[in-house]
Amino acid sequence: LSTNILACFGPILNMKQCQFCVNNTKVFDYKDTEMLRGFINTVGKITPRKKTGTCASCQRQLALAIKHARHLALLPFTLR
Repeated sequence: LSTNILACFGPILNMKQCQFCVNNTKVFDYKDTEMLRGFINTVGKITPRKKTGTCASCQRQLALAIKHARHLALLPFTLR
């Protein structure tokens, strides 16, 4: 019976931990473009929390740092 219930809901997803919370990173530096580029996809959009595994507060700070870097022309708005 339990296998039928699991089959209905699909595979169990592995929960990702926020890499910033694990490393006790409190400040996101907009000048660290190499780190920020890891959170931008090939189109230039900020990758969502589901893919990166960041928590909500870290995702907000990360998005703000990416936007600051874009405004100062350290990161491009779009990639071609």
